[in-house]
Amino acid sequence: MRYYIIAGEASGDIYGAELMAAIKQQDAQAEIRFWGGDLMKQHSDLQAMDYRKTAFMGFWEVIKNIGTIRQLFSYAKKDIKEFKPDRMIYIDYPGFNLRMADWTAAQGIHNSYFVAPQLWAWKKNRYKKIKRVVDQLFVILPFEKEFYAELGIKAQYNGHPLEAMIEAKEEKGIDPLNLSIGILPGSRQQELEKHLPIFKEYILAHPNIQFKIGLAPQVSQAQILALLGTHPDNLSFQTDTKKMIQNVDLAIVKSGTSTLETALIGTPQIVIYKTSKLSYLIGKRLINLKFISLVNLISNKEIVKELIQDEFTVKNLEIEIDRLLKPERLNFIKKSYQDLRKQLKGGKVFDLVSDQIIKAKP
Repeated sequence: MRYYIIAGEASGDIYGAELMAAIKQQDAQAEIRFWGGDLMKQHSDLQAMDYRKTAFMGFWEVIKNIGTIRQLFSYAKKDIKEFKPDRMIYIDYPGFNLRMADWTAAQGIHNSYFVAPQLWAWKKNRYKKIKRVVDQLFVILPFEKEFYAELGIKAQYNGHPLEAMIEAKEEKGIDPLNLSIGILPGSRQQELEKHLPIFKEYILAHPNIQFKIGLAPQVSQAQILALLGTHPDNLSFQTDTKKMIQNVDLAIVKSGTSTLETALIGTPQIVIYKTSKLSYLIGKRLINLKFISLVNLISNKEIVKELIQDEFTVKNLEIEIDRLLKPERLNFIKKSYQDLRKQLKGGKVFDLVSDQIIKAKP
């Protein structure tokens, strides 16, 4: 069969690559065209679009790029018509993908959606479109199956992909006098511009701590240094972010999939996020959640500290790092991470999802 996959972000590239591998294992004749990145390119030469050209985040950022986004829709429609897929597979990226799924449904193409839109966070009224245009919906958070069922939508939960992909690191003690801290500042330019000035001040104030910045696939060391304006002696860079998180004592992580990865690895963390004032004010009015990190959302309690918008300051980083070094806090996080992993039961999620997509009635 012919499959067309649209993943518009870095996490989608990770999941898309695993899903492509599983599809090709079960369907030897599979032809897969895709929007994604370097990981997905390892499983197909038929790349239609690099996700780095599609990743816009925040209300103001989307408005600024509305012309580009319209061009992407036009290109996608033309490309899909020419490829004539038997299956459309959408991975997360709901702002674009749901609109695209509306169009492909009208073309009579079977729509599968992996990593369901987080309607429990905002835009709940989108469920009407999902119910109308999505043939198969796969959720990756344990509470989402019931959430969608209450909306009259059958969703399938096979576990969370990351639990199947990430092993916990071996435990070791932390020496406060020889401390290493990993930083995951984000992957988008607007995130880096908001986060790096605060990280710069904190790094320069602590010359005895070894800091490591993890570089997302689309971010270069030169790009980070240009924003920092300096290269402190106690700062290094790593492209293998998972390995970095495994090897540091503590982590400071931009809100997103990486917070869950860090928890599954077992590294104590602080979650941060800062955006434009306009995007934050609009988001605050629309999103009614106690937490923004996946670790806390899935657990339904505060496991990791979240420093969001104006709370993300050097002073608050000082306070929370000191708190993380206390034995009782470390023990609490360790136990909470173990409980979190049990909830996610990853197993063979990609094999199960690909099998269900392949066997679905057209």
